[in-house]
This record gives sequence, structure tokens and C-alpha cells, in this order.
Amino acid sequence: MCVTHRWALMQVSYAPCPAHIIPTIPLFLPIPLHTFANTISGSHGVIPVGEKTMIEKRHLYMSDEFIRSSPSITAYNSPSLNLRQGLADAAIPQLGAEAARHAIADWGRQASNITHLVFCTTVSGCMPGADFELIKLLDLPLSTRRFMLYQAGCHGAGISMRLAKDLAENNHGSRVLVVCSEVITMAFRGPSKSHMGNLVGQAIFDDAAGAIIIGAEPTGNERPLFEMVSASQDIIPGTEEMVVSKLYEDGIVYTLHRDVALHISRNIEGLVKKALERASLLTKDWNEELFWVVHPGGREILDKVESSLVLRKEKMDVSRKVMAQHGNTLSSCVIVVMDEMRKRSRKRGLPTAGEGLEWGLLFSFGPGLTVETTLLRALHNQEPNA
Repeated sequence: MCVTHRWALMQVSYAPCPAHIIPTIPLFLPIPLHTFANTISGSHGVIPVGEKTMIEKRHLYMSDEFIRSSPSITAYNSPSLNLRQGLADAAIPQLGAEAARHAIADWGRQASNITHLVFCTTVSGCMPGADFELIKLLDLPLSTRRFMLYQAGCHGAGISMRLAKDLAENNHGSRVLVVCSEVITMAFRGPSKSHMGNLVGQAIFDDAAGAIIIGAEPTGNERPLFEMVSASQDIIPGTEEMVVSKLYEDGIVYTLHRDVALHISRNIEGLVKKALERASLLTKDWNEELFWVVHPGGREILDKVESSLVLRKEKMDVSRKVMAQHGNTLSSCVIVVMDEMRKRSRKRGLPTAGEGLEWGLLFSFGPGLTVETTLLRALHNQEPNA
């Protein structure tokens, strides 16, 4: 998928060259991943969590055989960091590389034309990192300038896109490969009646990788889909305890507060208005004039955002479909939503990848609580067979 964006470093007197998110490829079945019904089992029986979360199935890098043969992985509060870390270190670059291969093939240019790499993951922590491994797996130029983002959380794609935007705008001719790759090996474990935050995490998190390419001044064989008009980051005050992630001997342990959705919904309208005002964009009807790429962090988040912004239910259809079929895939999740919107728009013969509309907003939410906001302008559909 392609995205364009305007120069942000300084005011200029000439027309800026837009940069583009080029292919956007989420990946669920590269190795392949293993698909499971969304239930949680433990000493107290089986919990059918799909009804509460609206998640119908999830995809895991770990096989059923591996899970059953690794009791320290499935137990709650069992020292297992070495086993978890080893699997994550191997899986993260492999999953990311497969997504990147599809993105580069869709892009239409050669891997040797990549000048920068931004690699993001919430898990893994080795050095050299997944960014280094990706250079080898894709045979990228050894001069590729790399940026490795660890422990980014669910807003990692927003961070990565914002960084790539700055790189593309300020390095003439650059093409930035953004890869977000996630496996929940570090956080997967059995439930505990005394730790509901962990139980929620086990119910919603999933494995996936996504890759996009961002660059300015598209050439004739590049087909930009979106212009990144602006990208910003905001912390919601007083919410630092809403989403907490800690690394212990038994892996990454999440604590998710029940008021996460409430805080996001109370602040989302102000963030929408700020993004639109920054671009001097006067929209009267957010249902008719905007498309919405919202991180499906959970059922309640989507419901409350929809209610707070007075959006029609279908405006969140794409995010809800991704949530149902794949759960919350952490940093890669909004890339998955963008690609689903792109495919749906193309299938329906709409003039843009943004459900036929010109303007839209992308939101990703992470620890802090931190909100990444990107104002997108969908360009006329230039994809083949659209």
C-alpha cells in the first residue's frame, strides 16, 4: 500500500513532494501460523471468550504440539524466559521477512532500492536485533539505515509510520521499509483467577506481521494509495497505569485496566478535531466525509470510540472484522486494518482505498496511554485490476 505525506520539517514556498506508504501487507500464515478457536482453558475449565471479546479465532506461531510439550509456557507464573526468548528471537524476523517480501513484490521495485528500515516489535530483545536479521533474510543493501523499536506496544505502527514519514521527507529519494512483527510467545500463559489483566491479554492478543514502504516523489511504477498529511503523538494525562507491561522470569506480564476504553473515548474527539484543524480541513459530517482506521485493541474500545464520535456502526466494520478474525496483533494491527480496508474498497470497485472517500484518520493506542494520530488522504485508486 502507498501513502503520501507533506513536508513537516519547515515551511516552504514551493509545492512539497508527497511521500507514500506503498504496499501494506499483513501476514498471518507465513510459516504457517496455527489457528485456534478462541477459548482459554485452565484448572477451572474452559472459558469461551469469543462471546465477550467478539474474537472468533486467533493465529499463533506456536504449534499445538509445541504448546502441549512445553508446560512452563502454558503454566501461570512459571520461570520460562529462556524458552520464550529463544522462540521469539527466531520467529520475529522470519515472520517480518515474509511480510516484507510480499510488500516489496507488490511495490514493483527491487529490494536494493530500500534505503531505510524501521523494525518494530513488542517482544524480543536480542542484539544484533531483528532489524539486522531482516537485512540478511531479504538481502537488503548493507548500507541500509536501520532503526529498531523494542517494547513499543500496540501503537508501534503509528510510531514507525511517523518516523518513516520524517525520514522520507528529509532524505531525498529514500524508500523506507516499515516492518511490524509480533508473536505472543513472551506473554502466552495459562489463566489466573487473581490476575484479570493477564486473563484479558490471553483472550485478545495474536500473532501477525505487517510491512509497508514509505517514500517521497513516487516514480511511474509506484502506485501511491494514501498521503500522510500529518502524524502526531499524545499522552492522555493520568493514565500511566492503564496498560502496563513488565518482563519477569516467566515472560512479559500485562496488566490491563478496565477503564482503558473509557479514557480513550473521553479524549478521542479532541484528538480528531486537533488533527483536522492542523490541516485546515473543514469537515461537517464525520460519517460521510471520513474513513476510519482504528486500532482494534478490544471490543469495548471500538464500541466507545464509535459512540463518542457518533459514528454509524459500519464506520468500524473493518476494525471489527480484523478483531474477529485475528484478535489484537499489537503493533501490526492497524497495518492489518489498512490492508483489509484496501482490499474491501478494491473489491467493491470504489475510487479510493479509503472506502471511496478522500480523507481519513488512523488511530493506534498503546501504553501511557499514548495515542498515535495520522491524518490520511486517500488518492485515486491506482492499483491494477481495481
